[in-house]
Amino acid sequence: MSELRLAAALTSLEEIAPYVLDLAERAGLSPEATYRLRLAVDELATNVVMHGYRGGEGELRLVGGMDGQQVWIRLEDDAPPFDPSAGCLLPHTELPLSQRPIGGLGIHLALTALDDFQHRYTDGHNSCTLVIRRSEPTE
Repeated sequence: MSELRLAAALTSLEEIAPYVLDLAERAGLSPEATYRLRLAVDELATNVVMHGYRGGEGELRLVGGMDGQQVWIRLEDDAPPFDPSAGCLLPHTELPLSQRPIGGLGIHLALTALDDFQHRYTDGHNSCTLVIRRSEPTE
């Protein structure tokens, strides 16, 4: 699949959904798996724009693909190093909303929606690979 390059701005995020949906359709993902992939990509891309670049200029790069078992999207940026899975804590669902710390829930939802997630930081670039299995494993 061709690479999608976007300015790191909230308005650019609207272009991500059609890219993810096209890949999911070509891969034959179920509606549930498509939703999980879209949720994760959307959340992680928003996180890069809001917290990685902190409103400054930058670029997001997405490329997706598939093989016999899985569909994947790699999200790359040039923001400071940040591994979303490092230190990702479970949300404090036992606390009333007014007592819960702000932040972290979106990353938790994104990472738990995926079947696999990998982050690398090399040569000034964050690279996150998000994976959804094409079908449920058989037992």
